[in-house]
Amino acid sequence: MSELHVAHPKSVSQRSLGFLRSKLVRTVAGIVAIALAYYGAAKVGQALRYTASVSAIWPPAGLGIAVLYLWGLRWWPGIFLGELLVNAELYASDSGIPFWSIMGQQTGNMLELLVGAILLKRFIGPRAGLDRADQIVGMLVALACGTAISALVGTASMLAGDVIEPSEGAKFCRTWWLGDTAGGLVTLPLILTWAHDPARAWRRIRTWEGALLVATIAVLSVISVSADEPVTYIVFPALIWAALRFGPTGATLSVAVAALTAIGFTANEVGPFFKQPIDHRTLNTQLYIGMAAITALVVQALVSERQQSTLELEQAKRRERERALEERHRIARDLHDSVSQALFSTVLYTRTGERALNYEQEGQSEILRRALTAIADVTVGAQREMRALLLELKEPAADGGLVAALTRHASSLRTREELMIDVLGPERRLPLSPEAEDQLFAIGREALANVVKHSGARRALVRVDALGPSVSLEIRDNGHGFDSAPVRPGHYGLDSMRSRAAELGAILTIRGRPGEGTVVRVEARADGDQANDADS
Repeated sequence: MSELHVAHPKSVSQRSLGFLRSKLVRTVAGIVAIALAYYGAAKVGQALRYTASVSAIWPPAGLGIAVLYLWGLRWWPGIFLGELLVNAELYASDSGIPFWSIMGQQTGNMLELLVGAILLKRFIGPRAGLDRADQIVGMLVALACGTAISALVGTASMLAGDVIEPSEGAKFCRTWWLGDTAGGLVTLPLILTWAHDPARAWRRIRTWEGALLVATIAVLSVISVSADEPVTYIVFPALIWAALRFGPTGATLSVAVAALTAIGFTANEVGPFFKQPIDHRTLNTQLYIGMAAITALVVQALVSERQQSTLELEQAKRRERERALEERHRIARDLHDSVSQALFSTVLYTRTGERALNYEQEGQSEILRRALTAIADVTVGAQREMRALLLELKEPAADGGLVAALTRHASSLRTREELMIDVLGPERRLPLSPEAEDQLFAIGREALANVVKHSGARRALVRVDALGPSVSLEIRDNGHGFDSAPVRPGHYGLDSMRSRAAELGAILTIRGRPGEGTVVRVEARADGDQANDADS
């Protein structure tokens, strides 16, 4: 009899209490970490101020929206605590801003982050990678709406506390809104694109080209904001380079480098922006950052969409090939169970009839015997072709490699005694995918069938070559040929070869002239990885 152990209530309560404590500790640690990150982002924005009260960008806007979007609104206490630290420091510094104006500013900032995160999730869905144009538009709308709330509430709070004059309200609100928006355009896409898989993003950028890109962005950014000549937007080609080659992660990192460089130089009284009045200086810097960010984000989204469409097309082709293979197997089973068995029965009954006629007088049954013999011969031929068709449908086309498969197929063909078929090709592995080998084998099989049935040739040569980035298959015969210049629609064999070559992305040429034989040549691109393996 097995023993029954009953847990003591005290031990159960202790384990539950330990679990709750551990969860509570993790929650508190997360809140503190978010608060410190938010406070650090605010200090970065304050360090790059143009004056004591004007910041070109406000990075915490993008950071807060990203945190609430990625990990949920339940982490709002961390944002609130970070904002509270920033405003407490502002109030303690005798800035002249009344307490209730600071509280109004904090309320507007919290509404900005909450509304921005909610709209972002609604417009682009959860865990979006910003790799589609509609996601970029959705992010811009959500960010613009959220920052507009903060700017309006913050301006109203400053007006209520007599911090600014009513005549300055519109300009103050515009600067606030553009500052938060510019900060969001730098930090929000950067966090969203790197948060999914930071290790993979780092591996992608950690190449010689990635290092060259970052260095180029930095150098061009310094030149654009430090030179006296009008070369402010010289960095844009490098931003497009980042978007084209490195996708969302490279584009957002490049925008961050360019933006921080421009703001840092201007804040340290260097560059073309610094020479302008403070309002124009701030506005031009914000527009520069906004245009750089939008340009890079839109370009990388369009490139990513095109790459995704190409991938989906390849996947659709692969699924279509798999369905075609399944359909071939189904047809093979149906033919084996119906037509093949019927042909076998026809041969059997014909032979039975021939044997029965042997008991009759030969003179009276000679005509019938010849007819039965002819039926048997035709049926045996049809049966042979049916077996070949079943073999093609059931078995992998280029099993064992393209050259080996063509050699086996050529030796299995029932040709005229005067027809010789030679197959030449490298014994090493060809740089081709299995699907490409199957398609090339099908083209070669169809070309050989035409040689056997229609060419009247005495010799045919099948040659496979792997030269450089391509693999070629050539079938040449010395038969009577045909005029290949006009297009021949409706010719099943030629249409089959053309469709297979098109599906493979290969170049198919068919050259023939009456009395001079025919040459069928197909040239396909080699698979890159397998080509490297073959070369090594």
